[in-house]
Amino acid sequence: MKAAAILEVDEIVFIEPSFASLSNPYYTDLLAIDNGDEARMLVDENDDPIAVAFHEKSGWIAGSFLCRHPNIALIDAFEQVNGEIFQEDRAAWEAAVREYFSLQLVREVPAAMEDLNPARKVILAEVIESVWGKGSAENCIDCGCGSGVGSLVLRELGFTPLSFDNDPALITLGIEKGRLLPEETMCIDATQVQAYTRPVMKGIGIMMGEINSFSADIWHQIAAGLFSVTGEALITVGTEPEALLIKEWGNEAGWSVEIRENPKDAFYDHWICIAQPGAVK
Repeated sequence: MKAAAILEVDEIVFIEPSFASLSNPYYTDLLAIDNGDEARMLVDENDDPIAVAFHEKSGWIAGSFLCRHPNIALIDAFEQVNGEIFQEDRAAWEAAVREYFSLQLVREVPAAMEDLNPARKVILAEVIESVWGKGSAENCIDCGCGSGVGSLVLRELGFTPLSFDNDPALITLGIEKGRLLPEETMCIDATQVQAYTRPVMKGIGIMMGEINSFSADIWHQIAAGLFSVTGEALITVGTEPEALLIKEWGNEAGWSVEIRENPKDAFYDHWICIAQPGAVK
C-alpha cells in the first residue's frame, strides 16, 4: 500500500531524503518548524506514533518515526493545528515507507549492469532448501542483497525477504529485474541494520567477502549485525579461511556455527556457514 493512501491523502513527500536518513533526529526538528494548516499523525496497533504529516502550500510533507521518536516540539506543532490521528499496523507502514524510498532510488540512480549467473540461482535454492526447507511466508533477512538473487530464491521457496544493501545501483537493477520488490528493500549500511528493522527468525548473507586483512573489520561488523537481528543465519563464502572467520565471529556472539562444503559452486557459495545461538562448537 502506498504511504499516501495510508494517510488518506493524494500524495506525500517525505522530509527525509533517503531511507538511511530515517534514524536521523535532525529531520524531526526540521519537520517541527514547518508551518502547516493541517496535520495527520499515524499510530500503530500499540498506539505508538509512526508518522506525522503537515499540509503546506506545496502539499503534504511527512516524517516517518519507525527508526526514531517524535519530540515535544513536533507534538506541539501537531496539536496547534488540531491534527487528526489515523491508525495502521506497523508492518504495513514499514512496507509502504520501504516502497516509497525504493521507488525514489530507482528514479534517481541508474541500474548497474546485469550480474546474475542463472546457474547460481539453482545452486543457491538447493543450499537454502537443504538447510531450512520451504518457508511459510515468514520474514527472512537478505543481508547484502546486491541485485537480489538471494531474495528471489527466498521468495520462490516461500519466505518473505527483507532485503538490504548499500549499493543503490545494484538495488535499482534488482528492482527493475523483479528480483527485489520495493516494499521489501532498504538501501542502508548493513553494519547499522539494528536501527532499521526489528529482529526476525532467519537471515541469509550470501557470498560475503572477499574477506582479507583490509576488509575483515567491516565484514566482522556486517556479520555481527546479521547475528543481532536474526534467530538463525545462513552465510556463504568462497573460501575455507573466510568460513573459519565467520565461525570465529559467530562464536564471539555466543553462536554455534556449522561449516559445510558445497562442491556444486566452486566460487560464490563454496562454503556454507549455518549459525544459531547456543553452545559454541
